[in-house]
Amino acid sequence: MDYIASEKGDTAENLDPNSSVSNGSSKPNVENKPCIDNGKAHVQAPTEIAACSSESTEDSALCEIPEQIEFTVVFNKNKHDITFAYDATVLELKAHLERICGVPQSAQKLIIKGMARDNVTLRNSGIVKGGKVMLVGSKMDDILAVKSAPKELQEEKNNSQSSKEPLSMQKIHRKVLDKGIPPDVMPGIKGVKEPLPPVPLSGMLNKHGGKVRLTFKPEQDQLWVGTKERTEKLAMTSIKSITSEPIKDHEEYHIMGLQLGPTEASRYWVYWVPAQYVEAIKDAVFGVWQFF
Repeated sequence: MDYIASEKGDTAENLDPNSSVSNGSSKPNVENKPCIDNGKAHVQAPTEIAACSSESTEDSALCEIPEQIEFTVVFNKNKHDITFAYDATVLELKAHLERICGVPQSAQKLIIKGMARDNVTLRNSGIVKGGKVMLVGSKMDDILAVKSAPKELQEEKNNSQSSKEPLSMQKIHRKVLDKGIPPDVMPGIKGVKEPLPPVPLSGMLNKHGGKVRLTFKPEQDQLWVGTKERTEKLAMTSIKSITSEPIKDHEEYHIMGLQLGPTEASRYWVYWVPAQYVEAIKDAVFGVWQFF
């Protein structure tokens, strides 16, 4: 093992021909003290040399470097190799990722073993060497684009909604609702808010009367809309708004419209959504994830 060393000048000891060094006798041994850094022993210089100090060599400087952890952050199908202090907090990592990925800290969700809390260190959050961390969030440009929707369009939307009859009474929806409650739909509960279950929401119907299931994929920032024919994988950011209303005479269920484009005509309608999950669905799509 290499010792930490520093060069000496012409001291009196070096110049004195009668010194114990110059006459061939050995200089008394000085005890070597190890400097422990994260489980790795670095041999400390002899006592007259200040190891791990401001005058120490490059090797001794390693004693002051925090333990690092290497892992991969995945965002929008892009992978970023990250090396970061193992005892730094998740919030500090978010500040670093904001510069790399362009997602503001406040809009970031890091998925490690569930949602990572800001005040937890990377060590305690469960990150391991070579592991993967999923970053879910929207870039500032996307956030501003959503917030800058014209007021006129919003007012027109509000006025049109107020003047319309209830969704469940409209002819376009009655042709699906008149078939009755699907036999395999999940039970609905009126006046209760519950988190999303660990399984997909199934047994609901689309506008054609076909079966629909909703699967939420937070690690991919996607909502999967599955039918008998195919599964559509929708990015959360592609859903502009969500409209829902209780079904008349069956308030334990809702009609829900997922708006996928700039106008109401782009809504994807889902019927017989259990009422207790409506708010959790909105939270999941617009950024308030809950893990159970």
